[in-house]
Amino acid sequence: ELPHTDPDSDRTSGPCVVGLTGGLASGKSTVARKLKTRGVPVIDADLVVGDLYQNGAAGAAAVFELFGSSVLEDRGGVDRSALAALVLDDEAARLSLENAIHPLVRDEIRGWIEGLGEESLAVVEAALLVETGSFRHYEVLVVVWCEHQQQLDRAIARGVPRDRALGLLDAQLPLDEKRELADVVIDNSGSVEDLETKIDRAWPEVCRICNERHSGTGPEKSRNPKSEIRNPKSEILIPKS
Repeated sequence: ELPHTDPDSDRTSGPCVVGLTGGLASGKSTVARKLKTRGVPVIDADLVVGDLYQNGAAGAAAVFELFGSSVLEDRGGVDRSALAALVLDDEAARLSLENAIHPLVRDEIRGWIEGLGEESLAVVEAALLVETGSFRHYEVLVVVWCEHQQQLDRAIARGVPRDRALGLLDAQLPLDEKRELADVVIDNSGSVEDLETKIDRAWPEVCRICNERHSGTGPEKSRNPKSEIRNPKSEILIPKS
């Protein structure tokens, strides 16, 4: 959900923006929280959508204009489950929703980035950066990886019903394919303690690539055609599980 960048703009203005992604129960949000504790600015695209769907917010108004009150909660905010049920299998409705909400999300993230001042690096956490192709708008792509069975087991341990977990995994590109596009992979197939070590090892590499690309001294990132494999359901519909 990063704002689209102008290739002719000054790349050195503002922070280097890192896209942080993964998959269901891969540990992406855990990595984001740990980066925050280390002082790294992080914004969660899903929380941005959640704020936009609150009563009185622009996203809720846009949803009401498109679909009426049937997808609103009693307090006026968007009922994301009802919204998903309405549009997930209706491509025209889904595209209308995306066209209305995506610009709002981009504006919110752009405003957050612009407000960071002298920060040299910022992280945008989002689940479907590869599937939607929006990873291209980031200077560095970090993928949090684990085994597919671990994703399923961890999701079920969190209380996600097995059928729903399998459905969510099916809506996402396999992590083995996402890691092929990553600049940096953080392996979260071990324990929480192992993850701390993996972040310690990975983060200097993220910073190095950021410095090179942001200054224009490093190689451009690959635009691998495998990013076009899937056109999934949008994150603006599917809340975190």
